[in-house]
Amino acid sequence: MAAGEMCVLLSRREVRSAVGRLARAVRRDYTGLLRRQGRDEGRGQAEPPELLVVGVMKGAFVFMADLARALNMPVTVDFVGVSTYGGGTTSSRKPRIVQGIRTPIKGRHVLVVEDIVDTGITAGFLVDYLKRRGAASVRLCALLSKPSRREVEVEIDYLGFTIADLFVVGYGLDYDQHYRYLPDVCVLEKVVEGKGQE
Repeated sequence: MAAGEMCVLLSRREVRSAVGRLARAVRRDYTGLLRRQGRDEGRGQAEPPELLVVGVMKGAFVFMADLARALNMPVTVDFVGVSTYGGGTTSSRKPRIVQGIRTPIKGRHVLVVEDIVDTGITAGFLVDYLKRRGAASVRLCALLSKPSRREVEVEIDYLGFTIADLFVVGYGLDYDQHYRYLPDVCVLEKVVEGKGQE
């Protein structure tokens, strides 16, 4: 690994607090929406349809697990794998699905959960992809955003933190598949030039 020292950018306590804040906002927005959808579909007093929470692999798995628990409401969970890399560390800028969503999407309200929105290429591609597949609505929840690196404008409906153009690891984020296990979000110094965090 061509990386150097690490320092904590966001402590586990700060991350936990952000997850709670985001979960409350998501629950507030979707509870009424899902009830209305259930009534509109003639379900009457039956349970409303569940929110479909889709985590972007691999980086979002820790954040998504904590968020899903903090939502404290019924959700359906699925994952999607998207790659902008053909091999190596240089992005092709052409996203492709490498692990598809198995849950039916048509007519569902979908919350996409990302660890970090960097260039916006992956997030923008996924939102468009889910809309084309017939989702009733698609919203984006991201733990981190680096607006200074944005190449594609994408609306983040629920955001934990805006950060500078730093290479971060921990809490699911990695460098060359390392450091995902760290409980804090840390800045990794001396990362190989040109390595993005999409």
